[in-house]
Amino acid sequence: MTENTYYIEKLKQLIEEKSIEAGRRLTACTVTFGCQMNARDSEKLTGILRESGFELTESENADFVIFNTCTVRDNADQRTFGHLGRISHLKKKNPLMKVAVCGCMMQEKGNVEKIKKSYPFVDLVFGTHNLYRFAEYLWEVYSTDQKVREIWDKTDSIVEDLPIERKYPFKSGINIMFGCDNFCSYCIVPYVRGRERSREPGEIIRETEALARDGVSEVMLLGQNVNSYGKGLEDPISFAELLDEVCKVDGIRRVRFMTPHPKDLSYDLIRAVRDNPKAARHIHLPLQSGSDRILKRMNRHYTKERFIELAQKIREEIPDVSITTDIIVGFPGETPEDVDDTIDVIERVGFDNAYTFIYSKRRGTPAAAMEDQVPADVVKAGFDRVLAAVQKSARERAQLLQGRVMEALVEEVNAQKEGYVTGRLSTNMVVHVPGDASMIGSYVPVLLEECRGFYYFGKIV
Repeated sequence: MTENTYYIEKLKQLIEEKSIEAGRRLTACTVTFGCQMNARDSEKLTGILRESGFELTESENADFVIFNTCTVRDNADQRTFGHLGRISHLKKKNPLMKVAVCGCMMQEKGNVEKIKKSYPFVDLVFGTHNLYRFAEYLWEVYSTDQKVREIWDKTDSIVEDLPIERKYPFKSGINIMFGCDNFCSYCIVPYVRGRERSREPGEIIRETEALARDGVSEVMLLGQNVNSYGKGLEDPISFAELLDEVCKVDGIRRVRFMTPHPKDLSYDLIRAVRDNPKAARHIHLPLQSGSDRILKRMNRHYTKERFIELAQKIREEIPDVSITTDIIVGFPGETPEDVDDTIDVIERVGFDNAYTFIYSKRRGTPAAAMEDQVPADVVKAGFDRVLAAVQKSARERAQLLQGRVMEALVEEVNAQKEGYVTGRLSTNMVVHVPGDASMIGSYVPVLLEECRGFYYFGKIV
């Protein structure tokens, strides 16, 4: 019996006793902010809650609520504090309620102190490095009725075989590594997620095979920089080699990955995507800025022209690929001329879409201490220009698919248009087609009829 199993079994007995006392089964809710890594962590948290005997719910008016936080941008912090402010009123009405906060935001000492001072009703606080001890902390909170706060500065551990409650029965994320060694000057991730740690490839393949047996047909390989996968292993293996192996798993039909770093995206990886029909025709390639001067200040380790050459090589080798990106506007010292350089890259690469952000100062990062912070009105003007260029590029790229028949994985019933379902192409393009819930999880050939800029309406053929 593992330590986790031991605490889950003890907790299960305790939650059953408390449910009997309450005259109903205790409920639990997991609220997730942030990236796919956080979403996967939340599936582990929810799996532990389910195994411990809680009835799962999506309502924050539950007996146990845990917030899995993000701290990449300031508005992510503010969203968490807003939720905590609202939930304090619910806790006053429900004496059984307990509240936990975990994740990246808790790796910043200032946020932990703010929780203690401004939200003293929070029962449990822990960070990213000790998530696997959630069952133990939960047991301590419920068995002693005392508050637990434990933050680790780092860890070298990777704990396998935690219970998981997947959000989707037909697709799943798979963590292949944790942490990041890149230390981009604007980014808090290496400080809150720690240094890079790769999982053993055998564990990743075993997890993929188990998911396939459980009905999963699409997996997404997750890491802060998947290109760095395997470097610290006793028997190093490249990410391209891992992708090849995952694509061989019977039952898996589509393999995605997130996120590669442009500085070390290899030709081997381009080849692996090109030569594997199961590899999704979508590569997310974060640009951040098109200005060499700003890229150097960001500590990104590539130039504008190197990025463009890489994108062009990807398109040359994989003609049907979609390339999406991340762009930050308003980084310290950025001028309108630097924004011009970013727009030039957008136009020359022809991104299929982009996540465009206004720079957010993160305490503890080198960029936060830079003196030449950009005035808000200048940032907004630059952001509007970049957003317009991205939208133009996305529309032009999307229109190239008009009239084509492509395979879509049906993911959900369309909430806005009755009688329709929503699917996703290998390129990550969303398409809405007539259908019903019985189609969810199936792959269907779709004629792309009507382009709406960022998505399509079509019909099954």
